[in-house]
Amino acid sequence: MPHAVVTGCNSGIGHEFAKVLIKALDVTSPESIASFKKAYGDGPLDILLNVAGVFDAAHDSLATLNLASLQQVYNVNTFGPLLLTQALLPNILASSSPRLGFVSSRVGSIADNSSGGSYAYRSSKTALNMLCKNLSLDLKDKGVVVSILHPGIVRTNIGGGGLAGDPEAIEPDEAAEKLFKVMMEKSIEDTGKFWHREGMELPW
Repeated sequence: MPHAVVTGCNSGIGHEFAKVLIKALDVTSPESIASFKKAYGDGPLDILLNVAGVFDAAHDSLATLNLASLQQVYNVNTFGPLLLTQALLPNILASSSPRLGFVSSRVGSIADNSSGGSYAYRSSKTALNMLCKNLSLDLKDKGVVVSILHPGIVRTNIGGGGLAGDPEAIEPDEAAEKLFKVMMEKSIEDTGKFWHREGMELPW
């Protein structure tokens, strides 16, 4: 059976992933990451799904953003996934078929941005996409498949749940199933690409 770690399991998409694959930690805390790594041990890790994410809608406009909110959003959405991946890299490389999945967002696409706003959330996902691209290049010769995943609109409480009533929104379990399917279908030739939950490649 594959060994997997999922972050962001308290609700939404991460919670649905974790019905199958479960471990918990605070990705913003170096101490929590170190403790998790120690508890996990030296065994191989076949799948690492970085799902944890926050959107501080009350402090994400040009008029309301502030340093504390920016730092918190980046800590969860950008820095945490990278530092956790770094900590678990020996386990990932010990796998015979390692996969890294990062839940990003289409709003992090520079080419696709036509509406502005959401300064912290957008830019944190743009930065995450670049980190994932770097990882895909650095780890390709080691056989690690890196997938950047856009879940679309999902009925979760992120950002206060403001998009939950959107007619295009789907339930977290459906989003998790679709994203997992996309990730598991990809080969090393697909590493470092940005995927919609329906399988289409997205622009940077």
